Amino acid sequence: MSKSRHVPVMLGRCLDMLAPALAEPGAVVVDCTLGLGGHSEALLTRFPEVRLVGLDRDKEALRLSGERLAPFGERATLVHAVYDELPVVLDRLGIARVQGVLFDLGVSSMQLDEAERGFAYAQDAPLDMRMDQTTGLSAAEVLNTYPAGELVRILRAYGEEKQAKRIVSAIVREREKEPFTTSARLVELIRDALPQAAKRTGGNPAKRTFQALRIEVNGELAVLERAIPAAVKALAVGGRIAVLSYHSLEDRLVKQVFAAGAATTAPPGLPVVPERYQPRLKLLTRGAELPTEEEVAENRRAAPARLRGAERIREDAE
Repeated sequence: MSKSRHVPVMLGRCLDMLAPALAEPGAVVVDCTLGLGGHSEALLTRFPEVRLVGLDRDKEALRLSGERLAPFGERATLVHAVYDELPVVLDRLGIARVQGVLFDLGVSSMQLDEAERGFAYAQDAPLDMRMDQTTGLSAAEVLNTYPAGELVRILRAYGEEKQAKRIVSAIVREREKEPFTTSARLVELIRDALPQAAKRTGGNPAKRTFQALRIEVNGELAVLERAIPAAVKALAVGGRIAVLSYHSLEDRLVKQVFAAGAATTAPPGLPVVPERYQPRLKLLTRGAELPTEEEVAENRRAAPARLRGAERIREDAE
């Protein structure tokens, strides 16, 4: 096991950001991306009065984090759910409003470290990439069955891959000979398909394609588009939300939801802005906060992280 597996990204900063909202006894905090339970364990330890609801779509993550959080007993409620199901989960638990919400949108260390899950391009593994392995298409099925045009769109939109057409041409040619099943063959194909100049920039040349496939397989951006507004809506006045993103697509989406909530909706030119047009959110970060150099040195997975936070300052207008 690598040391980085046990280091939740920007942990101290996340806790400090949520702290003012979690000081009251009876405060509820939702960890929307439970993973191995590192952030949740720290939240329950630092805020002894807080009750935690943890969500994860990965049953293996729930099992492992359940063991880790067992000492906290009734204070932790763990639920098998995708994070856009937050309103349904809270409703079922009889929780009207929460004081804190945390999202850590990185693939959990566990999924990257378990070779057979097929998330990592650095080792050969079956091309699966499903966070919930009980449902949906695997990455191999996407590669083997999607029309070429759709694959190009996914690589461009979710991987920001400039060489999408070249890569997809090679994929289509190769899959006709033999369907894709493992990651090593895909990595090799991408290496061969790219021009020399493209290989010299930014790490493993397969990285962007793997990111794009992972987002497609798990519907991550569509889920996030529903989840962030739902989480903001679930916050009580004075409640806070912290979101860790790992690529520009996620970060942009979070930024847009927060910016909309922090803006006035009044028609221009009103001498006094009525309450119903006042901003609902106050931004807690100027732009996105980045991890420190020390943290990146200690945990390389922290390098691309971007943290944004907001506080709910008003109820929604009726």
